[in-house]
Amino acid sequence: MSSAEITPFTIEVPQADLDDLADRLARTRLPRPAPGDDWDYGTPNHYLAGMVERWRTTFDWRAQEARMNAVPQYLTEIDGQTIHFVHVPSAEADATPLLLLHTYPGSFAEFLDLVGPLTDPVAHGGRAEDAFSVVVPSMPGFAFSTPLDERGWTTARIARTYDALMRRLGYDAYGAHGSDAGAMIAREIGLLDPPGFLGLHVLQLFSFPSGDPSEFERLEPSDHAGLEHMQWFQQVGGYNTMNASRPQTVAVGLADSPVAQLAYDELFNAFGNGTSLVTEDQILTQASLYWLTNTASTAVRFYREDAQAGAEPRVSAARTGVQVFADDFQTIKVFAERDNTDVVHWSRHSRGGHFAALEVPEAIVADLRVFFGRA
Repeated sequence: MSSAEITPFTIEVPQADLDDLADRLARTRLPRPAPGDDWDYGTPNHYLAGMVERWRTTFDWRAQEARMNAVPQYLTEIDGQTIHFVHVPSAEADATPLLLLHTYPGSFAEFLDLVGPLTDPVAHGGRAEDAFSVVVPSMPGFAFSTPLDERGWTTARIARTYDALMRRLGYDAYGAHGSDAGAMIAREIGLLDPPGFLGLHVLQLFSFPSGDPSEFERLEPSDHAGLEHMQWFQQVGGYNTMNASRPQTVAVGLADSPVAQLAYDELFNAFGNGTSLVTEDQILTQASLYWLTNTASTAVRFYREDAQAGAEPRVSAARTGVQVFADDFQTIKVFAERDNTDVVHWSRHSRGGHFAALEVPEAIVADLRVFFGRA
């Protein structure tokens, strides 16, 4: 593949790999349970036992594979790295080009339910002027954006790569949407400020107290709840430290045991502290994708790359919209507006969490239309 070539791609997992997965699941050995066998100590045995049985006996990978293959996928090489992406241009004139940026432990498959309503709004109860042309890349090291052989793939470098991808696809103007890692990459695109960038719409802006007492004087009641959520997540977010320091060590277990991968994916349940709306099949689809592509080690590498980069904090002047869900990280407006000077849209939702694209995709579609002026 030449550096500018774009080639069609189809997911075709060998049956032998699925047979091996089934065999490993059948020979699962769970750890001794923690007291109470609840989520306090981490992923509990009772949850894993039920999910392993479902994964082994009723989960249909081929159906999920067909669902992914129902959208056109491609490979291209940018900055020496193979990039896998979905590209669905809208048939509507003047559709807004839009990057959909996934997070960890998710994948491009997070956005499958958004593609139809965004690209063909008329068929989904919308208007022609609501249309977007959608590009959904897999982050370097995730799924089929592999192998990841080089160091230095920070979120800033990924942002530059995604801008190059959009130019290669012929888009001279575009917007971006993302959650968590996707939100960080979207903000990096804003900092890059490429010509024609229409703005970023994110589910989180990761801004924290600076130490200035006056910041706290301007907090609203909901902001104090957000601070409590931050403190809670720091207590359970040990994977952040592990991924940012010893990703290759933990990946040994994840690459050898599909159940270890499933357990390490506890964010799908734990981030919402019991409120997650992500379904079992959605979780198993993501775990299967990581397992079948053997990307446990490379998907988390951006944590370490960012931690080691030594980048200085920067204020973003990009046009920004924030969509806050009740059971997610609560972006605190006072801090966010200090670090992002053009926050022009802010919405709050009483239903949905960290993986809102999987949980309440219709809410994200509606908010994207508002932010990008399509409502």
